[in-house]
Amino acid sequence: MAGVLSDLAQHWKILPLIIVLGIGSGLPLGYQISVTSSSSVFVKEFINQTWIRRYGTFVTEETVTLLWSTAVSIYSIGGLLGSLLSGYLLGRYGKKRCQILSNLVGITAAMFLGLCKVAGSHEMILIGRFLYGFTIGLSMNIYVQYLGEIAPRNLRGFINTTAPVFMTSGKLWGQIVGLRETLGTEALWPLMLSLSGFTKVLQLAIMPFYPETPPYLLLVKKDKERCVKAMKKYWGNHNYQAEIDNMLSEKEICRTTKTMNVLELVRDRSMRWQLYVVICISLALQLSGINAIYYYANSVFVTAGLPVEQIPYMSLGMGSCEVLSSMLCTILIERCGRKTLLLGSYGLMGVMLALLTVTLSLQGWYSWIPYCSAVLIFLYTLFFGVGPGAVTLSVVIEMCSHSSRPAVFVIISSLNWIGMYVIGVAFPYVVASLNQFCFLIFLTCILVSGIFLFVFLPETKGKSLQQITEEFNRFNFREKNSKDTAEISEKIETSV
Repeated sequence: MAGVLSDLAQHWKILPLIIVLGIGSGLPLGYQISVTSSSSVFVKEFINQTWIRRYGTFVTEETVTLLWSTAVSIYSIGGLLGSLLSGYLLGRYGKKRCQILSNLVGITAAMFLGLCKVAGSHEMILIGRFLYGFTIGLSMNIYVQYLGEIAPRNLRGFINTTAPVFMTSGKLWGQIVGLRETLGTEALWPLMLSLSGFTKVLQLAIMPFYPETPPYLLLVKKDKERCVKAMKKYWGNHNYQAEIDNMLSEKEICRTTKTMNVLELVRDRSMRWQLYVVICISLALQLSGINAIYYYANSVFVTAGLPVEQIPYMSLGMGSCEVLSSMLCTILIERCGRKTLLLGSYGLMGVMLALLTVTLSLQGWYSWIPYCSAVLIFLYTLFFGVGPGAVTLSVVIEMCSHSSRPAVFVIISSLNWIGMYVIGVAFPYVVASLNQFCFLIFLTCILVSGIFLFVFLPETKGKSLQQITEEFNRFNFREKNSKDTAEISEKIETSV
């Protein structure tokens, strides 16, 4: 911890930008996830009232459910579209201008959501949710890459894990404003839906005062002078020749510094196993069971005998636990390493899922067993926040080059948005069929993913891109390496 604080004191100029990026990009993602459930009752009633005013008849429950589910799912569709376009937009316009565009779209989305009740239009909710999905899909890809490219090597782990801290803080913020004591009321729910638009206004006002990222200026724009100025703006007045040499070494690793598209990335043999690891780590995050835990939490708390009016505050406790664990990860990641923290957390999460399956199966036997289930849920959330919830992005950023990073994040974010949509649609049916035994599916996914990552994921802590790439090349060019080894052996035998 002392080492991180010392490095932060040396590079203190970067802190304001980290905060601005987190508030404008990380907070809205978590906020929109948690605020959806808080507003569902009010939005459904608003749809019903709007329908009566327009057509003079009551709307059927099936129609209300369809319109509400459309409003929920269209967010994922917008997010997928924003993610797919991010690679092209980043390559053409750079991160700074794309972030400004994202802010403008986010402000527009907030206006649609905030004014829907005044306008008496539930269609504005659909448009606002779609635009919010688009801006978050685009801005998150920019955000995590921005962090990776402005971070000094000795602070990479700490700075990259600030993104999950802001995301989980956004979830907690959404849970707080969703309480009936704050904005969770009939009169204020439009403000609750649109409140995260203020974070976009803040980011839009401050981002123009910061330059593009140093790697973009040096490798894409070929402007060393502006690159050095950007480094001094972010990190202070020091000699950065070693950092410049490290960036230029990408030219020796990659065939080109031109931004790759997804098709070029898939065809590039030097990135084959990096891509396999990226896909595995993304699917593991989606299939780890975190959404199932949040789904089951309310029923477990009810079974434990907690009053219904206290359950939202228990959910608030889960959100606080996830925030604290993400903050803990920023301290541990440079000490423990990425791979150790990731695999260790997955292992503990697997144990929690196994025990939770047992306690949920036996919760009718003894009155104290439901409390054990509640404790296991909190522990699972803690281990998720310390490990995959915070470490995944850092690992992906560190093992990909500047030219491949946009395409990699297009793939990751697309998988996440598609997974969010599919799980949201399919999971209720899985629960109805398997009940608490659905956790065994997630346990299996964690086990398989953990074995794969243990074998093929290198430790990225403190390593340059060149060192990480050399470790992956043992798998990317295995046939060539085997052939070279055979030729050497044959020469030795001939000489003997």
